[in-house]
Amino acid sequence: MKKQFTILTGLLVILTFHLAPAAHAMAADEDTIRWAGCGVTKKAFMQELAKGYEKKTGIKIELEGGGATRGIRDTAGLKIDMGGSCRMSLPETDRSELYASLHPIAWDALAIIVNKANPVNNLTTQQVKNIYEGKITNWKEVGGKDLPLKLYVRRGNISGVGYAIRQYIFKDSNKEFKTKYLENSSGPLEQAVEKDPAAMGITGVSSARKRDVKIIQFDGKEPTFNNVKEGKYQLYRPLYLVTSPTPSRKVKSFISFAMSEEGRKIIRANQTVPYKDAPNLMSKMLIYGFDVR
Repeated sequence: MKKQFTILTGLLVILTFHLAPAAHAMAADEDTIRWAGCGVTKKAFMQELAKGYEKKTGIKIELEGGGATRGIRDTAGLKIDMGGSCRMSLPETDRSELYASLHPIAWDALAIIVNKANPVNNLTTQQVKNIYEGKITNWKEVGGKDLPLKLYVRRGNISGVGYAIRQYIFKDSNKEFKTKYLENSSGPLEQAVEKDPAAMGITGVSSARKRDVKIIQFDGKEPTFNNVKEGKYQLYRPLYLVTSPTPSRKVKSFISFAMSEEGRKIIRANQTVPYKDAPNLMSKMLIYGFDVR
C-alpha cells in the first residue's frame, strides 16, 4: 500500500510539472490580446486604446504591424486574436477574407505629404490624378521648384492607402500608378518623403502627423479633425478592427470599449474622428464603391 502511494505521489508530481507551464500559458493568454495590421490604424487609435484598455482591465494588447492585408487574413486564419485594417475585406482576391468580420471604429483622412523643404502648399484632384498617371513629372508644373517629382507609392493594389486612392481618384481599384518608387508599407514611404526634397506620397493623416513631413492641402482643404468630421475634406476612409465571425469574450469586450464613449474620448484625443461621430460620411463613401459596414 505504501509502495502504491509513493508511485501515485510521484505521478502527481510529474503531471503537475508538465501541466504547470500549459496552465500558466493559458492564464497568460487570457490576459493578452494579440493584434496585428495596418500601421495607420495602429497610430490613429490602437496604441492609445490599448493603453487605456490595459489600465482599465489589466488585459495587455500586443501590437504588431504587417499591413491591412495581414490584419484581415491572419485574423480570418485564427493566427491572431484581432486585426486592424484601413480597407474593407476583398474576398475576390483571397477567399479567406470571407471569414473576417470588420467593425468600423474611426475615420481617417488620406494626407498628401511632401518634404518640408517643398514650397508647394496645395494640389487639386486633377493634379493628383495627373501625377499618379505620370503626366506631371516635375514640381515646377504645380508651382514648385525645378525638380523631378518622385512619387512614392505602396507596392501592390490592395494596401489600405493604395486601394483608397484608386477608388477616390480613379474609381478603379486596379489602376496602375506610373512610378518606380515602390515601398512595402506606409512607414518606409513616410521616411522616404522625410529625406527626399523631391518626394511626394499619400498616407494616413494620423500617421503623417507623427512624421517630420509637410502635409499639404487637397483642393484647398486641410485634413483637420473638423474638416474630416464635417465631410469638407474629401479624402477619407473608415478604419476597422477585424475579428473572426465568432470572436472571444475578451475581443468582444475590447470592441465594446473602443465603441463606448470612453473609447471614443481616447480616439478624439488622438485627433482622430470616431466612426459614430460622423455618420453622415457613410453615404458619401458609397459613391466610390466602398463597403462601410
